[in-house]
Amino acid sequence: MHISQLYTYPIKSIRGTALSSATVTRTGFLYDRRFMLLKVLDDGTLKNMHVPHFPEMSLFQAEIVLPSEDGTEPGQIIVTFRPAASETLSDNNGTKSTRTLHLPLCPDTRQLEELAIVMHQSPTKGYNMGAQYNDWFSEWFGYPVVLAYLGPHSRRVLGSFEPSKSAAHAGVIKQETTGKPKGKKNDANMLTAGTVVGIAGMTLLFNLLVGLSTTGAQKILSMSSAAAVIVLLMVMLAGKAIYDRVGARGEEEERITFADTAPYLLVSATSVDNVSERLGGGLDMDVTKFRPNIVVAGAEEAFEEDFWAEMVIGSGEEGKARLLLTANCVRCQSLNVDYATGAMAQGEMGNVLKKLMKDRRVDKGAKFSPVFGRYVFLDGESEGQTVQVGDEVVVTRRMDERMVYDWPGLTN
Repeated sequence: MHISQLYTYPIKSIRGTALSSATVTRTGFLYDRRFMLLKVLDDGTLKNMHVPHFPEMSLFQAEIVLPSEDGTEPGQIIVTFRPAASETLSDNNGTKSTRTLHLPLCPDTRQLEELAIVMHQSPTKGYNMGAQYNDWFSEWFGYPVVLAYLGPHSRRVLGSFEPSKSAAHAGVIKQETTGKPKGKKNDANMLTAGTVVGIAGMTLLFNLLVGLSTTGAQKILSMSSAAAVIVLLMVMLAGKAIYDRVGARGEEEERITFADTAPYLLVSATSVDNVSERLGGGLDMDVTKFRPNIVVAGAEEAFEEDFWAEMVIGSGEEGKARLLLTANCVRCQSLNVDYATGAMAQGEMGNVLKKLMKDRRVDKGAKFSPVFGRYVFLDGESEGQTVQVGDEVVVTRRMDERMVYDWPGLTN
């Protein structure tokens, strides 16, 4: 299998941009979902905007211009408004603004108003980008909105989505025997080994410092102090090496940006083809409606990704990045949005969610919602790596059973 497409969404819920390569971080692709839009209600409060409730968001597209290597250009986001297919607007229609907005990739927040934002019961703080940007969006939406920037803040991962709480990485896992990097153990075994080695190191340290016999009498150590210290260091370093594999994600709390529930969303091109086959009239499902970050091509069967637990991107024993798949993505009306009109689609394309309802309600934790795609976290040791379209993908662990959706913001 290989990566066929990569996407990033600098502004949540508007259309993203395709990438040829991307830098992976614990909180998602670099610059992914660092901005979001909020509608200003009549009483002045702000309402989070998500495309299933505001399908007109699909008429906006964001493109990232990365900073120059020499640092002379700071980078920017170019947002383009594309009017609905039924509308005929000039590039500068009367009092309307230009259809293009240039937004700094990393705004200076020192003079910006701070906002309290809660997404799916996970709170954070952001910054109001101000009239210069809010007014442009408000004119095209036809109602007042606020553009919020996340800045240095982040959100907690709730439920059992993060790897340290996921059954895929703390319990019953079926080892993939084909293509599995040699010498790798599952996380549960590694934690056990790390614990044993750690206890051994602590025991040795205690004996060295206290120097007590089993009867409580002081004794003379049989080895020299120098040799004892060397052995102690070797034991402790061994314990650290074993634990590093999972410690980076187990000890440190996982964080997310304005993404819904996890840093990454992965889908299989084979499963997208399966959805297209369900549509009449020779229609093809637009993969971007699933809002993926990573599209994997080459899976033998549709929806086999339901059982993927861990994968490596890139060739070689270690690869470029190790991904941890922890939860199913349960779907909503966003799949039925017509990106050409900014409204819910008619006909076959307006029934995609219904078609998936027939046989994809496979998650016991979200029994009224169909599943498509998997939520993904990054192994801590892969921070800062670059992945690109065409990279090999190897599934290194699979599960015997599907994950169970466990997010407090879900109401069935």
